[in-house]
Amino acid sequence: MSFDIICFDCDSTLSEIEGIDVLAERAGCGTEMAALTNAAMNGEVSLESIYAQRLALIKPDKKGIDWLADLYIEKMVQGVAEVFQKLHQQGKQVHIISGGLKQAILPLAAKLNIDASHVHAVEVLFACNGDYLDFDQLSPLARNGGKAEVCAQLNKTGLNLAIVGDGNTDMEAKKAGAFCIGFGGVVARKIVRDQADIFVDSPDLQAVLPYLL
Repeated sequence: MSFDIICFDCDSTLSEIEGIDVLAERAGCGTEMAALTNAAMNGEVSLESIYAQRLALIKPDKKGIDWLADLYIEKMVQGVAEVFQKLHQQGKQVHIISGGLKQAILPLAAKLNIDASHVHAVEVLFACNGDYLDFDQLSPLARNGGKAEVCAQLNKTGLNLAIVGDGNTDMEAKKAGAFCIGFGGVVARKIVRDQADIFVDSPDLQAVLPYLL
């Protein structure tokens, strides 16, 4: 099957890192944060139950977000640039859908020629001096089922839509009719392997191309 709309998770899919976890390490609360992230990605706890808790612990300021943006690019997964180039050449509609922080993901998206309007993630709110204030608490991507909501909004005309990701939240997009490709090249989760329509464990993202085109 060929897909018209192709969506990618960011953390542990386009980049080798989990953004919130590395921000937590930088803030000195990395071990606690990694455990919370893993619990959510493995479907053991709801995303909404820990989202505000994680950001309240880290309080990511603008300087931290800029640092994370550079790290996302530095740690880009093997084959990502080639995958996006190929999809653009084929005229596919490509989106990034992430429960991560939007301002940190936008520079990676720009490097991959993805327009900012095709980046769906959680916005951070800053004070005038760049300190952390809050996050967009109305964002569907800060709760379980949010990726399915975004996929449904993107695909109101019933085109063929696929999503590629490493976590339980990506597999929830099935509720919106998405074809779910589990990517285990960075982290291979049993729940994703069990629920995905296709599971790929190559460290090179180009392994997903035969299932998309």
